[in-house]
Amino acid sequence: MNNPFFMNFSQLLDLPVIDAEGCRIGVFYDFSMSLNNDIYTRASGIIVRRGFWRRQYALLPISGVVLAGQQFRLTGQSVGPAFSSGRVECEFALRRDVLDQQVVDVENRKVVRVNDVHLLKVDHQFHIAHVDVGARALVRRLGWETAVDALVRFLFPRSDYLTLEELISWKNSQVLTLGSQKNVLKLDVARAKLAKIPPTELAEIMGDLDVFEQASLFRSLAFDVQLKVFADMTADDKVGLIEQLEDVEAVQLVSKIPSDEAADFLISLPKVRMHQLLRLMESQSSRRLRALLGFRKDSAGGLMATEYLSLRSDARVADAMAKVRGNVDYPGNLNTIYIVDQAGKYLGTTTIRRFINEPPERPVRETCHPQKVFVRTDDGMEEVALLLEQYKYYAIPVLDENDMLVGSITVDDVMEELIALAWGKYKDQL
Repeated sequence: MNNPFFMNFSQLLDLPVIDAEGCRIGVFYDFSMSLNNDIYTRASGIIVRRGFWRRQYALLPISGVVLAGQQFRLTGQSVGPAFSSGRVECEFALRRDVLDQQVVDVENRKVVRVNDVHLLKVDHQFHIAHVDVGARALVRRLGWETAVDALVRFLFPRSDYLTLEELISWKNSQVLTLGSQKNVLKLDVARAKLAKIPPTELAEIMGDLDVFEQASLFRSLAFDVQLKVFADMTADDKVGLIEQLEDVEAVQLVSKIPSDEAADFLISLPKVRMHQLLRLMESQSSRRLRALLGFRKDSAGGLMATEYLSLRSDARVADAMAKVRGNVDYPGNLNTIYIVDQAGKYLGTTTIRRFINEPPERPVRETCHPQKVFVRTDDGMEEVALLLEQYKYYAIPVLDENDMLVGSITVDDVMEELIALAWGKYKDQL
């Protein structure tokens, strides 16, 4: 970089820091950064290091320091900085919390490692402009740039290595971890761009991270995005993530995903963790999930979700339309509505296609399918699949022995289980 306004963070490391009288007080170790609303975060101070065997550190405000050539000079400070052997407390620091960390490149939707940081210097202020993820940046940090450049220029004079810069704009990167505490750096701009990445792709990104970084990235997402990403994660990644989340976070997440998915997930957890989460849930959610966990996995009871849309027998078409409109964020099946009596007994099934063009005052029960097709909780998966295929339904209601509606099974639920069974049976032959 020949631009005088830009510089590489690694080139500033270990530059001497001198006081106003010209006496050396230590070397530059790090920038403390200020978490604010700036798109390009700026430095709030410098961290100075002194000593070799017994290192000590001091934090100086950026307003009292200038970069003059190949050294940092204090301006007008008569009292020396206070050094201590402990870690300097600051919101976050470049060397400690960004360098060598993994970030999500939200433009190219991939995980990369930060080998250097590209700074913009304006009026004695230092701003993060880019993170450098290129191999040349790592060579530069090791102090081998001149020798390696000369060797590459001699052997491969047209190599992209000599000209290609792998820079990612700071506003387009999402830092996953901050130091040993594994916290998340809150960058609103980057978070907004993360939200635009399809959940399936975010789930793939999660698979490239360790469990700590998965938790950091996951916590930076909006809750509605978390639900979608969690659904697309692998079973192993889900278990690893839950182990890193606080109990309150884990319970909130499991309580909001469809009950059939929640039951399948809970049963994959260690029993101690499963019962711990069930105890912490609201009593209604806990009872519902405990009931599902009591069914065989390949039975209708084990496949069903307890979330479904239902209406009483005296409801009108207008009520059905209002039910659909009022549940646009509903995690379950919106196309099917079940009709029940006052006690909750199943009376019939209707769909949007059957009532959408009917008069608003027409009783919705008159739009139900003529056949009452259902399964019992202890019916097998094969019977469920055959009925769905025979009647070309997307969903089928599940009744208990007293004809009470207790759940619903969709084609997707059955297909997931059938695919898993087929894969387990034939994978060794592939």
